[in-house]
Amino acid sequence: VLDVGGGNGYHGWRMLGEGAEFVMGIDPTLVFTMQYHVMQRYIANNKHFVVPIGIEHMPEKLAWFDTVFSMGVLYHRRSPLTHLMELRDCLKPGGELVLETLIIDGPEGMSLIPESRYAKMRNVWFIPSSETMMVWLKKCGFKEVRCVDENVTSLDEQRSTEWMTFESLKDFLDPNDLTKTIEGYQAPKRGVFIAKAP
Repeated sequence: VLDVGGGNGYHGWRMLGEGAEFVMGIDPTLVFTMQYHVMQRYIANNKHFVVPIGIEHMPEKLAWFDTVFSMGVLYHRRSPLTHLMELRDCLKPGGELVLETLIIDGPEGMSLIPESRYAKMRNVWFIPSSETMMVWLKKCGFKEVRCVDENVTSLDEQRSTEWMTFESLKDFLDPNDLTKTIEGYQAPKRGVFIAKAP
């Protein structure tokens, strides 16, 4: 399994717990890699690694992984189609992509390109509709493309706690209309897509 944008490896540990034979996480954020190494020092598992690189530094046409996860990465990429092709190229023929990303309501062909920020995030480039996301996946050569979940992010799910005292979702939404971001866009909604590599 390859976990793209896997942060400190949390989901990789969970994947191992669910039966994965080997998990490689990649994330260019060095502090996440250091957090992983703290846990790895005590767990000492040689079937899970986190490497401080982005997907653009993976070997081209690798075709090695049975499953590739990309969760919460696509909308941070300036070229979403390039990202999808990089994900595809990491998969064995017939391998499975699990993609989770922000989506908007709308028809095929619709994509939100925030002018400046989206929910106070600076680095959001494209948020497609669910139908558009499926077209992008097909355009990049994926087969058996399907959306398996759409879910509006709830205030209960994403909130400040005594352990995480920073701003959270409620601070990113319009206080007078929780269906909109502070910038006036549709509030965060996430879609999960599964597709097969050719």
